[in-house]
Parts: sequence; structure tokens; C-alpha cells
Amino acid sequence: MPGPFTLDALRADIESGQIDTVLTCIIDMQGRLMGKRFHAEAFLEMAEDETHCCNYLLATDLAMATPDGYASTSWERGYGDYVMKPDLSTIRPVPWLDGTALVLCDVLDHHHHQPIPFAPREMLKRQIARAEALGLTPIMATELEFFLFQGTHDEIARNGFKLQPISNYNEDYHIFQTSKEEPVMRPIRNHLRAMGIPVEGSKGEAEAGQEELNVKYDEALATADHHTLAKHGIKEIAHQQGFAASFLPKWHADRVGSASHVHQSLWRDGQNAFFDAKQPLGKSRLMDHYMAGLMKYAADYTYFMAPYINSYKRFAKGSFAPTQTVWSVDNRTAAFRLCGDGTKAVRVECRVPGADMNPYLAQAAMLAAGLKGIEEELELPAQFTGDAYSNDEALHIPGTLRDARDALLASDMLKEALGEDVVAHYARAAEWEIEEFNRVVTDYEIARGFEKA
Repeated sequence: MPGPFTLDALRADIESGQIDTVLTCIIDMQGRLMGKRFHAEAFLEMAEDETHCCNYLLATDLAMATPDGYASTSWERGYGDYVMKPDLSTIRPVPWLDGTALVLCDVLDHHHHQPIPFAPREMLKRQIARAEALGLTPIMATELEFFLFQGTHDEIARNGFKLQPISNYNEDYHIFQTSKEEPVMRPIRNHLRAMGIPVEGSKGEAEAGQEELNVKYDEALATADHHTLAKHGIKEIAHQQGFAASFLPKWHADRVGSASHVHQSLWRDGQNAFFDAKQPLGKSRLMDHYMAGLMKYAADYTYFMAPYINSYKRFAKGSFAPTQTVWSVDNRTAAFRLCGDGTKAVRVECRVPGADMNPYLAQAAMLAAGLKGIEEELELPAQFTGDAYSNDEALHIPGTLRDARDALLASDMLKEALGEDVVAHYARAAEWEIEEFNRVVTDYEIARGFEKA
């Protein structure tokens, strides 16, 4: 994998003619890249300064609509500008686009140049700073699950979303079937690795046409950056090969959903602070407190792991998606799985997030809960053993977006950690998704009630 791509390296590639375009990108509420394409020479003129974007980019929905109800931006306020401040440590080539490099930007207020508190990257940075104040470094890893479908997104839309996966059967760990998919997956792995994203490998997942990409763990902000760039790259590279990659959590009622499990630990002085060889399972008291915080406040932050109506279709018995807030050792029916027990790699995996999560928001919210558990020195409940789907005693994960929105609005923990304005901002995003869905008449309703109602 290439080393860090610096501004000097970019300047040299521009001077030699290898790079002629630079993407300047912010992360929106949905975890997507939004921004501009600069001619490379023009970018060098502003690289250490700033550019601008409309402030509606942090108050839109998936369809880029501009809902009312946001305190930060509205028609009444005139939709002004935000500052896009390049983070020069994120400069990297985009190997699948000719002559192109990319840089991620932080989002600042146009007038006083302070960070926008509900910008996803800023939200994660603030929780990392909380951990660092305790001498701790959050280390994270995310798994990217997605489906590949025949035809590009444009072709599928023109065909009325008649979806045909790239394969015909469950390809979990299946080498022959995934060999047939290498024209798509091989350039994904290689291009992302050449971009500087530490891709480890890919595999078939537990459904026809389902893939998983694994990226090496890193510090939390780098992990979120890697996840976002990988997700974007997967879509673009698949499109170039004539296929569509989808991160929709549940595309068919009878098919397995797509998740994005998050592995997490806290390190101190270069060592895993979750590890204590003298304690049962090798997990430290610090880890106990952190996990207890994750569990106590699980409902509070579920919205940040499942932000859409469709997100909640994943949570079903026997689906490998959790339904109960329990922890267990190497048990894929639990919401929180203890991995690497007894080793220096001990960590907790949260299995709640779907493939549609924004990794900055999900990691920020989980860090807020875990750090609160440390502050409160919460006691970790006894581990669960057996089939968590059959357990009716534990707390259920919120079953709908409305339930998650209500828990978010009621969370004193998140209001303290993220700010009341931030909580209100994302609660409005949830409300808008509910409003938009409620006004739609679905094919299911027509087929069920057209004659029989």
C-alpha cells in the first residue's frame, strides 16, 4: 500500500501532468461525498485556504430535498454558505478516475470560521477529544456489506427497479462464485488499496450477490474516512464495470440484510486498554464500563446506526441482525459481541448498524455512550449465552424509526455529549424520513387492499 500522499506529492503530480482534477469533498448527513471538482492548478491556489458550499448540504435528505424545520438553515434564512476547509492530511489519488485526486474538507461557519457542530466529521472529532482527555485513543474497524446487481443504477431505475443480483445463490465464503465476480471485486480491492485505504480482503456474504469488504482497524477518524471513501469507491467502480452496488439494509423481504458491524477498543500508550490478562476473558474494568455504557444507552443512539425506515427491516429473528440488547462471547445473535477474548486483541463488536449508517455519526454516538459508561463506572451485566433471539427479558432494540427518534429526543446523555442543537437537528432528519414515507402509497398496500378492503 502506498504511503501518505502529501501536498508536495500532489504538487509534483500536477506539475508532471499526472493529476489535472482535484475533488474537494465534505461529508453530508447521509455519509456521502459532496463537493466540487477543481482544476488541479486552481486547487493549488486555494489548498491551504478554503472554498465554499451552500449550507443546505447539511440539511437535506437522501433525495437532496430541502425540508423545513431545521434551525440552522431555511428559506427564511436565505441558504447561505459554509466554508470548506481542506484537511491536507487526507489528500489521496483516485486511481479509478483518470488524472484525479481527492481531499476531504471540514465544514466551518462562513462568518466566524468555527466548526459546524452537526457536521459528521466534527461530531466524531469532539468525541475523540473526550477520549483523548482521558489519555485514551479510540481504535475502530468497520465492515462493509453490500449487494451487487446486474446493470448500472441508471439502467435499473429505467427498468422499474427489477433487481437481479450478480449471483444466484448464497455465496458466503464461496470461492467459485466469487471468482465469477472478480471483474468487479478485484479492481475494488486494488484501486482502494492504491488510494491508501488499508483494504485487507473481500468475501462473499450470506446471500446471493452479497459481498463484504474488510478494511484494517485504525484510529476512529481515519476509520470513518476509510469507510466513506471505500463505500463511494465501491459504487463508482461497480458502475464502471456495468453493475450496481447497493448499501440498502434490506432490499427484499426474503433476503438477508446488509450490516456494517463496528469493532471498537480504547488504547493507552500504544497498548489496548481493554486488555487485562488478570481479568476473566482478558477484558479490563475499563472495557466493562465502556460496554456497560454501550448497552445502557443503546436505544438513545440507535438512530445513528439505523437512520431510515428501511433500516429497521433488518432487525429480524434468525437474520444475523440483532434484536436484543445483550452482550455475549463470539455470539452472532447478540447486539454486542466480545471478540478476541483472552488476547491483546480483545474488543467489542456492535452488530446493530446497517450498511446505510454514516460511520462518523455511528462512531461518535457509540463513543459518547461508552465514555459515559466509563465516567459513571457502570457495571457490565452478566454475559448472555445461547440464542439471543429467544430471549424476551432483555431490552429490545428500537423496532421503528419513530421509536429511535423518540429515544434520541429523550436522551440527556446525547444532549450533553453532542449538544441539544445537534440532537434536535438529527431528530428533525428522522421526522422528515417518517413524514416522507407516510405520504407514499406502497405496492404492498395496493396489492393487499385493492379488492379486499
